[in-house]
Amino acid sequence: MTRLLSTDVVPRDQRLAYWTDMICNVYVQLGCDPVASARGDFDGSIRQHTLPSLDVSVVTSGPQKVMRTSGHIARSSDDYFLVSIQARGQGVVRQDGRDAVLSVGDFALYDSTRPYQLLFDDAFEQIVLKLPGERLRSELRDTEALTATTVSGREGAGHLMLSMIRTLREDIDALQPASALAVANGVLNILVAGLQTLPAARSPSLSNLTAFHLARIKRCIDARLDDPALSVGMLAAELGMSASQIHRVFKSEPLTLSQYIWDRRLEACSRDLLDPREAGRTVGEIAYGRGFSDPAHFSRAFRERFGCSPRDWRLGRRH
Repeated sequence: MTRLLSTDVVPRDQRLAYWTDMICNVYVQLGCDPVASARGDFDGSIRQHTLPSLDVSVVTSGPQKVMRTSGHIARSSDDYFLVSIQARGQGVVRQDGRDAVLSVGDFALYDSTRPYQLLFDDAFEQIVLKLPGERLRSELRDTEALTATTVSGREGAGHLMLSMIRTLREDIDALQPASALAVANGVLNILVAGLQTLPAARSPSLSNLTAFHLARIKRCIDARLDDPALSVGMLAAELGMSASQIHRVFKSEPLTLSQYIWDRRLEACSRDLLDPREAGRTVGEIAYGRGFSDPAHFSRAFRERFGCSPRDWRLGRRH
């Protein structure tokens, strides 16, 4: 789904209020103050594209200061991560006592569950990614240490993500649901790779033996996802390991073992719900086929993970 929002549709004296409503609707509850020189001539637009578990929007506007305060958070407990990719001009992302200065191509992460500010002294354009909080926390540890830190778009994963997003902007409306899901997952993987280059994300490397056992455990989990009885005990018996050894191996991961199993099941369900070959199966049948035995628990977990109900996900109503 794509939509274009613009202040051009309202009189000039109403544009700031309209803009504030726009950004609250597309992102989270926010406040906005234009710089003094732009107060009488403010304008802006947002082109929003909705992918599975990922919103991509292009913001073009005049100079301003955007704020998410403790008061906004108290009124709206939305849990999202946002990523600002600077496409034109310069911006600053301020959160957790840090300032990320963004030049063209750079990006930075910020978390809607804590106060932040976005500062723009001149006209700018940004590409903004928005994804459910649990989506990124399932991939990275200690995300609070990674916010408001500049990731360069001139090399490595940052450069790759910028190229991918630019291509995506051109082709996004032609993507089929299953392809859109694959693209959204690809963007997330590149984002995680870029954030992992930050000093705060670096952790001691796994030993070869631990990495070997971790890969074995994950392969076994993927092969047994459909079994509701999948457990640490089953994995231990299958792999010839003790339960305590399996838990020790997983200590290096962002998720506990049980969380990882549920996460992989939810990922499989998200793919099945968009697969045309599964169109004849109900949501409940798909959930049961991936190891979920409680429909209510599945619906709650799916909404928390992907930001919408399984039914809305299947129908493309993901915003």
